[in-house]
Amino acid sequence: MEKTEKTVTRKEIMEQAERLALLISQSEEVEFFKKAEQQIKKNEKVQKLINVIKFKQKQAVHAEHYEKEKHLGEVEDSLEKLHQELDEIPVVQEFKQSQLEVNELLQLITSVISNTVTDQIIISTGGDPLSGQTGGSNPSCPIR
Repeated sequence: MEKTEKTVTRKEIMEQAERLALLISQSEEVEFFKKAEQQIKKNEKVQKLINVIKFKQKQAVHAEHYEKEKHLGEVEDSLEKLHQELDEIPVVQEFKQSQLEVNELLQLITSVISNTVTDQIIISTGGDPLSGQTGGSNPSCPIR
């Protein structure tokens, strides 16, 4: 007896995607990210540095617009030092690490979905998932 599978609609897939998104938003990685973001917002030194960086970025845009190369170079050097100083603050390091972990989780999920869909296509056509070949291949078929 052949197994018949139900075809699902785009709407059903989107509903499941929303459920998955909700699960992700409740993950340890996202919770850690939210806490790290709150610490960043509360840290006066970090906020002062961010404001100085924003001001210097505006100066850089102004200097570039008016072709003040020497001033632009000085502002860019200053910005680099400010970014280094910001990156050395532990709470900023934790925040950046939490961003990486959330991104890694999202990339892992994307990879699992992609690989599973591909494997299911191969299996459902009678192919071999190990070789990556779908079944029913026609050697004379130009599309591969």
